[in-house]
Amino acid sequence: MRVLISGASGLIGTELSARLKNQGHDVVHLVRREALNDSEISWAPGLKPLELGVIDGFDAVVNLAGATTGKLPWTKKYMRELISSRIDSTNTLVEAMQRATKKPKVFVSGSASGFYGDTGTKTAVETDPKGTGFLSDLAAEWEAAALRAPNEVRVVLVRTTMVLSRKLGALGRLIPLVKAGIGGPLASGNQWWDWISLPDEARAIIHLINTEDASGAYNLTAPQSATCRELVQALAKAFNRPAFLPVPAFALRLAFGLGADELLICNQKLSAEKLLATGFEFEHPTLEQAMAWVAGK
Repeated sequence: MRVLISGASGLIGTELSARLKNQGHDVVHLVRREALNDSEISWAPGLKPLELGVIDGFDAVVNLAGATTGKLPWTKKYMRELISSRIDSTNTLVEAMQRATKKPKVFVSGSASGFYGDTGTKTAVETDPKGTGFLSDLAAEWEAAALRAPNEVRVVLVRTTMVLSRKLGALGRLIPLVKAGIGGPLASGNQWWDWISLPDEARAIIHLINTEDASGAYNLTAPQSATCRELVQALAKAFNRPAFLPVPAFALRLAFGLGADELLICNQKLSAEKLLATGFEFEHPTLEQAMAWVAGK
């Protein structure tokens, strides 16, 4: 396949690009600078459209562009960037597809588990309505932009939960603390923190590209749910360290504001059944297996 990726330099994009190339696919990155070779295309979403014909000939387009929600606290200026970096990129790609003579077969566009807001103890499925809050509104607007793709293009919306990686992402700040023996649960520790390993995230996206009847929203989450406490304890166990120093909710809110409530303290419990029903098999279906991979075991 020929695959065009936006956000290819990010955590998920880097892993996805490497796996596609290893499988023999032709991968091209959209970059916000001058293109250096044939594997790059320069673009400026929100400022100018892609040149006519740029999308022609690609079998799949994967849209992962967007400023990280993990940069806390969120200032009003940064919240505007969170919105524009996603919506402008998606609109630019959709407009290019609409003008393309030969349209891609599939458009995989990023979304987030934040679509559901705080799920409480309920397990969210893809047919559930959006929740409330900034991240829910952002995910819904992001998805709506992607769904404006031409009817001939199969659209897949990947509602990604916490991605576990070895260096960056959700665990980037937590791993050094756990290794030092001073990590612990956040707030009560009882909030649901659903997760997926980085390899499974990339594998799931490739699987959905190749599954011709897959369309609409998919929760990208491991089949085993976990609370914040369980996740931190599993991480500490993988590194043979204790994890007993909790961080109180008021301290999180004081330090991170709205981001504390929407990212760290809220419940995110999602069902993986729709993804599993497509025949996808997880490499790390359990928290123990995922944390062993994170720890390099």
